[in-house]
Amino acid sequence: MGRATDRRSVLRIDLDAADDARVALRRPDTLAVEEPLEIRVGPGGPGRRRPLAVTMRTPGDDLDLAIGFLLTEGLIRSDADVHTAQLCSGAETPNTYNVVDVVLSPGVPAPATDPARNFYTTSSCGVCGKASIDAIRTRSRFAVADDPLTVPAKLLAELPDRLRAAQRAFDRTGGLHAAGLFTPDGELVVLREDVGRHNAVDKVVGWAVRQRRLPLSGHLLMVSGRASFELTQKAWMAGLPLLAAVSAPSTLAADLADEAGLTLVGFLRGRTMNVYTGTHRVTP
Repeated sequence: MGRATDRRSVLRIDLDAADDARVALRRPDTLAVEEPLEIRVGPGGPGRRRPLAVTMRTPGDDLDLAIGFLLTEGLIRSDADVHTAQLCSGAETPNTYNVVDVVLSPGVPAPATDPARNFYTTSSCGVCGKASIDAIRTRSRFAVADDPLTVPAKLLAELPDRLRAAQRAFDRTGGLHAAGLFTPDGELVVLREDVGRHNAVDKVVGWAVRQRRLPLSGHLLMVSGRASFELTQKAWMAGLPLLAAVSAPSTLAADLADEAGLTLVGFLRGRTMNVYTGTHRVTP
C-alpha cells in the first residue's frame, strides 16, 4: 500500500561536528511504519469472520503475512485450506486497509476464537498472546531431519551481505528486520522486511504457501536478528532444514531445532559462525 516508510521532522544533534552551528539542526528523517493488522478467519457464507489475531507490522505483503501466520501456527496446512484472502476496510478514517479477511475452504475447521486465548503479537514478540507453552509448541508435518541439504560454511558466510544488499527499506530507515529464503547455491529467492522479525518470516512463508512451494526442503532461511523459539518453529512448520541468524539463538530455539532435526546457525558474522544443531549440514 506504499506505507512501509514515513517522514518525520527531527532535531539532529551531532556532538562531533566541527562547526557549533551544526551541532543541532532540524531535518527530515525516514521511519519504518508500524501499524496493527487484524486477521479475521472463518468459513464462507454470510456473516463476518471473527478476529483471530492482531499483529503490529509494517504494511506491505499483508496477505502473505496472514497466510504465513496461519500456516506457522498450525491453523492451515496448505494453500488448499484457504478459499479466499483479501484486504478489507477497517474502522479508521481515512481507510488504511488494516484488516485481512480469510475465508477457509469447505471442511477446514475454523480456529477457536476464545478471547482468553486470542493472539496479540507485538513487533518484538510473535507468541505473546498464547495461553501456555503447550499452545506455542506446534509440531510440523514435515520431516526436516530427513532433508539431505548440505551447505559450505564459506557460502553461509556470504549470506548476511547478500541479505543486507537486498534490504531497500532498511536503507531508508535502519529500523526493519529481514528474512530471506536462499537456495543451496546462495541465490536469494525472496526477501521480506518488517518491524517484527516474526512477521518478516511469516511473509516469506506466506509467499511460499501462495506459490505452492511447501515444503521448503533444500532451502535455507537467513534472518537479520536473533534466532528465537518462534522463528525456529516457523522454519520447521515450513519444512526448512536450516535457519541462520546474524545474532544469538535462545536455549528453546536450540532445543526445538535439535528435536526437529533442523540445522541452527547463529552469530553468522564475517567469516565466523556457531552451528548449534544439525552440524552435519554445514561443511567446513
